[in-house]
Amino acid sequence: MPRKDIEFKTHDNVTLRGWLYTPSSGSGKAPCLVMAHGFSAVKEMDLDTFAEYFTSKLNLVCLVYDNRGFGSSDVKDGHPLYEINPNEQVSDYSDAITYAQTLPEVDADKIGVWGSSYSGGHVLVVGAIDRRVKIVLSQVPLVTGLGNFSALVRSDVRPQMDQMFMDDRLARFAHKDPVRIPVVDENPQAPSALPTSDSYQFFQAWGKKSPWKNDVTLKSMEMLRAYEPVAYIHRISPTPLLMTVERNDVLTPSQLALDAYSKALEPKQLQILPGGHFDAYSGPTFESNAGTQAEFLKKHLGV
Repeated sequence: MPRKDIEFKTHDNVTLRGWLYTPSSGSGKAPCLVMAHGFSAVKEMDLDTFAEYFTSKLNLVCLVYDNRGFGSSDVKDGHPLYEINPNEQVSDYSDAITYAQTLPEVDADKIGVWGSSYSGGHVLVVGAIDRRVKIVLSQVPLVTGLGNFSALVRSDVRPQMDQMFMDDRLARFAHKDPVRIPVVDENPQAPSALPTSDSYQFFQAWGKKSPWKNDVTLKSMEMLRAYEPVAYIHRISPTPLLMTVERNDVLTPSQLALDAYSKALEPKQLQILPGGHFDAYSGPTFESNAGTQAEFLKKHLGV
């Protein structure tokens, strides 16, 4: 699976960097799958595993990139590092599609999007509003920011979080540094963006062997709370949608994803796996998970 480094500019002149995977066999132009990671994660955290699997099995190009401000990608001038604006990330997907369409390896009329966790929500939005997208693969997605926030943050803690959001806004208005919080903490009761034990285990393991940093702005959480990809899901049709849900997901709760899936129109397919949120990325169910995704790509993208 040949791989090369790539970079491209977004509409607001931010340089995003990543990898371009080309198929092991085949010649000429091939369909392309645009892939980015979820909340604060970087491309080294198993995106290469999926891209290598797809390009070894299918006549498919995979364009993998880091979200702005994370990993090898730049941040917009004057903006803080490790701030996650979902609307910007959605727009970046469309810019990545535009870049993919210019590549000599890519069939510009056959481009799909793949996302997981936070970006699993992004691809629902992109699939609904960007009609260049011919297939959507959404894995363990965040479908409702407010629902997810309510599931993760105890009701007695929410007034404190509201006050923190207001204090952060006042600090920014006074041109002070933004408030920051860790992505994960060993103690799930301590303030963090992703307060689950499996989040801590996943990110701490990868933090030792990737450019990932345990740091985001508090405003990232305020923007997450207001983000509602579920509002777009019924508009993806007639573009085919595959949603992958982990039965025991507590980070992006499975019931929220299933409720969202029920609102999607045909053609659609649901894959339910037996594990928790991060089991979707690697481990004993990887072959089954990636295999189902590959078959969906074969069926609907003609690879």
